[in-house]
Amino acid sequence: MSVKFEISFAKSARLSGGLAILLKDTDSELPAGAESADPAKVFAKAARIARFTAKGLSSLDIVAPEGSPVDRIIVIGTGKAKELSAHDWLKLGGGAAAKIRNVEKVAIFIDVLGGETEAKAAADFALGMLLRAYSFDAYKTKKNDDEDKNGTQKLVKVTIVTADAIAAKKLFAASQAIADGVILARNLVNEPPNVLGPAEFAAKAKELEKLGVEVEILTEREMRRLGMGALLGVAQGSVRPPRLVIMQWKGGKPKDKPVAFIGKGVVFDTGGISIKPAAGMEDMKGDMGGAAAVTGLMHALAARGAKVNAIGVIGLVENMPDGNAQRPGDIVTSMSGQTIEVINTDAEGRLVLCDALWYTNDRFKPQFMINLATLTGAILVALGNLHAGLFCNDDKLANELTTAGLATNERLWRMPLGKDYDKMIDSKFADMKNTGGRHAGSITAAQFLKRFVQETPWAHLDIAGTAMGSIQDEINQSWGSGFGVRLLDELVRRNYES
Repeated sequence: MSVKFEISFAKSARLSGGLAILLKDTDSELPAGAESADPAKVFAKAARIARFTAKGLSSLDIVAPEGSPVDRIIVIGTGKAKELSAHDWLKLGGGAAAKIRNVEKVAIFIDVLGGETEAKAAADFALGMLLRAYSFDAYKTKKNDDEDKNGTQKLVKVTIVTADAIAAKKLFAASQAIADGVILARNLVNEPPNVLGPAEFAAKAKELEKLGVEVEILTEREMRRLGMGALLGVAQGSVRPPRLVIMQWKGGKPKDKPVAFIGKGVVFDTGGISIKPAAGMEDMKGDMGGAAAVTGLMHALAARGAKVNAIGVIGLVENMPDGNAQRPGDIVTSMSGQTIEVINTDAEGRLVLCDALWYTNDRFKPQFMINLATLTGAILVALGNLHAGLFCNDDKLANELTTAGLATNERLWRMPLGKDYDKMIDSKFADMKNTGGRHAGSITAAQFLKRFVQETPWAHLDIAGTAMGSIQDEINQSWGSGFGVRLLDELVRRNYES
């Protein structure tokens, strides 16, 4: 981040210098308190000259407005405010944040709805501001205009003026926790691979203990005792030893079965002996986007005190083409006892996940398991950067995930599973092979994982197109998007908190 927002809520604001942002509905006048920012009614004349109609996310910038106690006024159009979704309010907040430059204090007048709905809108607006403000520049020595010469973030004090400021403040506490979870996930994905190895990632997860999360870290020796031959096979070519991290948040009733989230954490993926092309390989530092999302989610749940028992398990490895690396044709034995013929060492994520899934299911007996993974390029061919692939063995869970995706705009598209696809990964020499070939690549990867979940409700989210290098928008300008944190927090909040 180059700018840091300190956000508060108030019923009114005493203006003196700085910036005032006014929200304007197409069907109404300016917010009730706006006359304090524009006593000379400069806006009316400026809007007429600029033909400003308050279309959604449009803006009108008035510098040094006559008679105003502030130095600058920006009016942002909401469209028809009563028709806006929660995500629309996030976008408005992000749009507003993008316009805040070289200023120390901002007053934002948001009275366009009234009542409880407005308090929620104000909290969503503030969340959008926090998400948009994020940038990853930790390794840049030349700082921008929003930082001092020491590289310290400039603090901008933001007051959001709304009728029910107390309710908005209460709702924003949860939004702040979610923002922090998303930012943690983004930071993890954006870190360079020489800095963030399996042990370093595990140490970042260990920091969640400050929030009350119980964190265990299994080493290579402990995983070998458990029989995790699939995960260890991926790791054996790297000098950096693997880790399995188990995070537990116990916010529900003691007798409640937990919900479980499992993340693929390949901190760098060369493809192993089945090495990838050189062009674009630097992006494979983001092949741990699933593990980053699970870690960010556990942060969000703990920070907002979610009333649920939640498990987060991440398998952390590096896939390298060392002389000790596994070979195409090797057969490994997973923790489940099932054997796997490794056809392609670049189909490594499913080998990590299969042991993590089996471990989670066997130890915790969860209500459901959801794994997230930047698993296949094939999902990008199918869905691009706009949807993550959803594979699921339970219609109820699939519907809940789809609904949560629509609410957060972290959208999912359900893909098929079936026995006929399952035949594509049968092996002549082992119980299965780790790839079914080029056709239906995302589906056969999901079929592989399905063999390790037994009867537990389970969903696999293939986030290869959404966790990194995804489309930038009003609330995300980062290469690492943090996709999955808001989605799964919404799933839990809607359906599983006691």
